[in-house]
Amino acid sequence: MDRVLKVTYPDAHCELDFSSPFQLLVATILSAQCTDKMVNQVTPALFARYPTAAHLAAADRDEMEQLIKPTGFFRAKTNNLMLLGQALTERYDGEVPRKLADLVTLPGVGRKTANVVLGNAFGVPGITVDTHFGRLSRRFGWTTEEDPVKVEHEVGSLFEKKDWTGLSHRMIWHGRRMCNARRPACGVCPLAKLCPSYGVGPVDPAIATKLLKPASQMKPVA
Repeated sequence: MDRVLKVTYPDAHCELDFSSPFQLLVATILSAQCTDKMVNQVTPALFARYPTAAHLAAADRDEMEQLIKPTGFFRAKTNNLMLLGQALTERYDGEVPRKLADLVTLPGVGRKTANVVLGNAFGVPGITVDTHFGRLSRRFGWTTEEDPVKVEHEVGSLFEKKDWTGLSHRMIWHGRRMCNARRPACGVCPLAKLCPSYGVGPVDPAIATKLLKPASQMKPVA
């Protein structure tokens, strides 16, 4: 199944815009309950105003809230970002740590966020269990677990560690573009012959095609 996904999404990658581990960490925190597209619209102004951890730590709360308001839950996110800035400045000289054990001690950072940063900023393989990854893993029969940490470990045991980050991107892309939560586009899915959940969504190709988001991102599988 993953080989098919590799052909379908040869360019799968993290869709958050960033130029440093610090920026990716902040962007990933903002992406909770928010689309990457919206985060990417907000972060240029945010990074210009707060380019370092020290700037985050010393931020004006009201000003930051207004900058990130479109991402939702902006008060909680502002609190996390200011505390994150303080923690990075005080404990890591303003730098983002490169170990999972250190990352998950930071405000607003769980395993999912930590694995995004490790895999995409530092090249350390990690599985990112967001809603898409969890949903598809269960639909594919790779796990029956609901807990993200259990899903991470169980699915991780099925693949070589070096493939974890790429697998995460492909699963998330497929979940966003084709294997939707309510109506997956089963009728045009390249995994149709392999997926135990085939038929959960419309199998008529004409109907299924209308569910793709966006179809231009996908490469047909022969």
